Amino acid sequence: MNTSHPPKTTDVRESILAEGQRIVAGKGFSAVGINEVLAAAGVPKGSFYHYFGSKDAFGEALLDQYFVEYLADIDTILRTPGMDMAQRLMRYWQSWQDNQSFQDCQGKCLAVKLGAEVADLSEAMRLALKRGTAAIIEKLSRAIEAGSKEGSLSIDGTPRDAAESLYQLWLGASVMVKIVRDVGPFETALKRTYQTLHLSS
Repeated sequence: MNTSHPPKTTDVRESILAEGQRIVAGKGFSAVGINEVLAAAGVPKGSFYHYFGSKDAFGEALLDQYFVEYLADIDTILRTPGMDMAQRLMRYWQSWQDNQSFQDCQGKCLAVKLGAEVADLSEAMRLALKRGTAAIIEKLSRAIEAGSKEGSLSIDGTPRDAAESLYQLWLGASVMVKIVRDVGPFETALKRTYQTLHLSS
């Protein structure tokens, strides 16, 4: 007697998104065909539109899922016990550097990879990127404000301004690292981060 159950729709959808995130992070969105993702996920061809209305809808869901995971990772880092907030923030930037290298990032650099590519191609994906990056900046802003109140760091201007400036700095550094295939831009970004938060390196 066969007691196996068909996979749940949510499980199949999550599998497609997980494989899609990994593949798209390596190749970019436009270069990846739906059938390649389905094959990697072990899902029959032709069933894609059962889970996503279009490739753009898939891309939007891909980014939304990526940011859910990314924001959870930020929360974990910013709650690290035994550290003040300045130390936690610097741990976040170190994690950024570790994950956003010019080597295979295993899906952890999706925002950097797709930011310039899809912003002009898909309004739905652009808005997903906008929502996700805004949420990251908000978390960084709150952390900088908390660090300022506890005295572990200090800033010129508002926490929001500092958070936006630092996020944009690291986003640009990530692109430059891919261009020059060297971590020099990260070293520059790290130095500037210490200066912005008035920390001694």
